[in-house]
Amino acid sequence: MKHKLRDRNTPYLNVLDYLVQEKVFLTIIILGIILSIVSVNFGQSAMWVGFFFAAYAAVSNDSIQSLGTFIESNKARKWWVLWLFTGTIFLGVVTFSWFYFNGDVTYQRLLTDDGITKYPHPENFSFFQIVAPLVLIILTRLRMPVSTTFLLLSVFSADTSGITSVVFKSWTGYIMAFMLSFAIWYFSYNIIRKYFKSRKTHIAWTVVQWAVSGTLWGVWVMQDGANIAVFLPRQQTAFQFIIFALTIFIGMGLLFYLRGDKIQQVVSEKVRISDVRAATLIDFSYVLLLIYKLFISTVPMSTTWVFLGVIGGREIAVSLIRRKTGKRHKVKAVKMVVKDFSYAMIGLVISIMLAIGANRTVRDEIWNYFANIFN
Repeated sequence: MKHKLRDRNTPYLNVLDYLVQEKVFLTIIILGIILSIVSVNFGQSAMWVGFFFAAYAAVSNDSIQSLGTFIESNKARKWWVLWLFTGTIFLGVVTFSWFYFNGDVTYQRLLTDDGITKYPHPENFSFFQIVAPLVLIILTRLRMPVSTTFLLLSVFSADTSGITSVVFKSWTGYIMAFMLSFAIWYFSYNIIRKYFKSRKTHIAWTVVQWAVSGTLWGVWVMQDGANIAVFLPRQQTAFQFIIFALTIFIGMGLLFYLRGDKIQQVVSEKVRISDVRAATLIDFSYVLLLIYKLFISTVPMSTTWVFLGVIGGREIAVSLIRRKTGKRHKVKAVKMVVKDFSYAMIGLVISIMLAIGANRTVRDEIWNYFANIFN
């Protein structure tokens, strides 16, 4: 009888254990929500609250795509060496944009030459805009690789076109990334396996990987820096820029100190990602797509979706070409891809819900769209 009662109470005990284990994190989230409610009544103070939340949320979640393979394949190196390398690149990229585009640090992802933007800077921030980064922090803690672009930009969109254009560009990016990565790994796996047998790697691989990873990180900042800067004026003053740059730079230091934290598991669970050669090939295919998407238009894009396409295509290709008996490894690969894609879709749904709550124009457009369908 005691065993039955224990089994019946197990779910409750698990929840209780989780609450105790995450008590510090949950306390921070609760305080963050309270601060979000209070700050919206104090004008532009809400801007800085939202920015600090977004800076931590975006960097911690997006670590898996732009820095995840870099962190995983450089576990033996000092965290501060990795931090200074990527931090210097970040400062160089945003400083150039700030000078060249007259205060715009986003490479015109939020502001075009004629000053027109689909993501206007609000005079008064809403609760949904400030709380969006907290939602992202929660999802990151649950190891869900959701799109920061969808979650953070959607709540600032002037209309639904600001959302649909991002969704379309991101979905096409996912498909292209999946197909390219699948082709690379499926047709070259045997060659890679033959020449990458040795666990020891030449120093040249490390040099190439750092060059590729540095390029990837720089291009990522050009694409996704807008997700954090969206809380600040579209053209920042020198004071605002210094706070923007130093906040993210210090946040990156924390990220490397924690070695990617919990979201890093999304990368760590993949096949041989810790091999510097595999990590380099993944980052190389990823950065090619980001560069292509970067210059094809200034519409923001979810780099998370592109990264998941790169990782997903590789996992499926490797599972099909490997000479293993049975279907267990193939099923495992498919489950991984489906899980990552499902989490990304959950993030998309949540971001649309937040956008509906934050923006009356978006609510009216969506309502009219469905009203026309059912009439």
